[in-house]
Amino acid sequence: MRTTTWTRRLALAGGGIAAGLLAITPLASAQTSPPPSQPAAVAPITLSPEESQQVCGDWVPKLQKRTQNLTQRINGGAEVAGSVANLKARSADQKAKGHTAAADRLQKRADQRQARISQLADAKQKLDAFASAHCKPAGTK
Repeated sequence: MRTTTWTRRLALAGGGIAAGLLAITPLASAQTSPPPSQPAAVAPITLSPEESQQVCGDWVPKLQKRTQNLTQRINGGAEVAGSVANLKARSADQKAKGHTAAADRLQKRADQRQARISQLADAKQKLDAFASAHCKPAGTK
């Protein structure tokens, strides 16, 4: 089959247009506005008395209990599943069996879990500060 000059020219022009569109599309969809230099101010959250009672009565105590339980688990002994000591003991056991890859993974998990203690302490501090600032003790009105 023989192609004519017009067919070749149309194919070349179509390919050029397609390539040009592909090159321009990312440029056209990019955001041109620069990011704001300062973060937008966050509006204060207002709660109704019922919502405040639910937050102070249900959510804050549950979150405080959860942070306490997680801290106890992480700081637990070798017999406590999920504790740092348990993960290190399992790592040592795997290393003794010659499974270095599994031992390294367990050691990495233990290190990451140990780093969570500071995050949990920070969360507990924030919860306690919120509770003391916004939640009334049970006897006062």
